[in-house]
Amino acid sequence: MEDFIQRIECYRASYMPIDDDKDRKLSYIKIFDVGSRYLVNKIQDHIQSRIVYYLMNIHVTPRSIYLSRHGESELNLTGRIGGDSGLSPRGHKYASALGVFIKSQNINDLKVWTSHMKRTIQTAEAVGVRYEQWKALNEIDAGVCEELTYEEIQEKFPEEFALRDQDKYRYRYPKGESYEDLVHRLEPVIMELERQENVLVICHQAVMRCLLAYFLDKPADQLPYLRCPLHTVLKLTPIAYGCKVESFFLNIEAVNTHRERPENVDVNRNPEEALQTVPDHI
Repeated sequence: MEDFIQRIECYRASYMPIDDDKDRKLSYIKIFDVGSRYLVNKIQDHIQSRIVYYLMNIHVTPRSIYLSRHGESELNLTGRIGGDSGLSPRGHKYASALGVFIKSQNINDLKVWTSHMKRTIQTAEAVGVRYEQWKALNEIDAGVCEELTYEEIQEKFPEEFALRDQDKYRYRYPKGESYEDLVHRLEPVIMELERQENVLVICHQAVMRCLLAYFLDKPADQLPYLRCPLHTVLKLTPIAYGCKVESFFLNIEAVNTHRERPENVDVNRNPEEALQTVPDHI
């Protein structure tokens, strides 16, 4: 509070107040008492309207956002990407452990969101709280590479595999999506997260990376390589100048699905170099 008042005094020294009569031709938004009232004047284009929409959906109420991937899936075990498989036995154990963990947090009015995919819904069922399904939270669409292993992608589409390693954020799978597409798809989810108080989002690796990058202000080139391991809950608590992050591993083993960018991303690289960062799987 003291810091905030000091900043206001700095503003007073150098800022010019807006007069609602004399400055009627200007585009502006006034926010009174941290969102109790808004005055919007002469908003003229798409960017300005998006800014207004954003500012009218944020608040300073103390809250926490819990991010978790689904429990380990059957396709995770075999190193296959995408798909809509159910949970593995360890995945079911994690779902139960997640329910115990959430109960131990004593969260008021918790909302639980999942994707439309089986593995997130099975995970949410064990939490024991009513959940809401969002199609926007579905995993990134890998197009022709759905349900393939990295080895199979290298064998069938070596050029595509190399192109993705060159620019993972903007690369779009043939007949699928890019991370950039996913960020746009998640905009309504992010806006709703800004409006809500306590939420548990049970999602997927690529989706969790996008949400995490938004709240931690990570650049596009880092986003696709953020570590979001299975069977781990991230608790995000917005604070004055950023976001506090706490990580909770729930002590249920799971496969590693994280793949770092290989050093050689040339289209003409050999398979060994292309696959050197592929995590172990069955």
